[in-house]
Amino acid sequence: MTLPPGEPFSAVLRQASVQDHADAESNGYMSDLMGGKLPLSAYTALTARLLPVYAALEEAAEAMREHPVAGRFVFAELVRRPALEADLAELLGPDWAGRIGESPAAHAYAARIREVAFTSPGGFLAHHYVRYMGDLSGGQIIGRRVERVYGLEGGRGTGFYRFDGLKTKPFKEAYRRRVDEAPFDAGERGRIIDEVRLAYRLNTAVFDELGAVDWSRAA
Repeated sequence: MTLPPGEPFSAVLRQASVQDHADAESNGYMSDLMGGKLPLSAYTALTARLLPVYAALEEAAEAMREHPVAGRFVFAELVRRPALEADLAELLGPDWAGRIGESPAAHAYAARIREVAFTSPGGFLAHHYVRYMGDLSGGQIIGRRVERVYGLEGGRGTGFYRFDGLKTKPFKEAYRRRVDEAPFDAGERGRIIDEVRLAYRLNTAVFDELGAVDWSRAA
């Protein structure tokens, strides 16, 4: 795609993916979950599907930690895998690992991260941006709504959405500055935009998979 001259890359990235973001937010499964129309097991299933995605992304972060460009986006305070595992233990019990089942959509999402994020700084940034900037934005709304709708007081089972001690607004502003300062040429920026859009579609595919479940039987 042709990039607007002089526009900060973070702004271009946001605008280029606005429809993909909107499609994810308006997905029927997510709307029903936020409206309390689904059982708690539907939320638990989402939490389980996020685990392989973040496992892949956070392994990629370790691989990219020393990279001069990608390493600037590796932050210990963003790590989510331990929180996801703790949430699953809260929601499913200590034997949670044997109870989460398989998810072709989550597997495909994690596989794409493993394909592009371990060696390509642009690929890493694309998936890092979609996940963590989303967690620090709409994810905060999702966490609060789930706590209220499903009675998970005190963050029981929703630790994934909590970034204790992190001031989200200044962090996101600093993150966007790093995106703008990263020395990607026009061709690589175009590839990053394409990968961001793909990441949103892979995320939406996870929602679609969950939306195809008959939760009246699965609850």
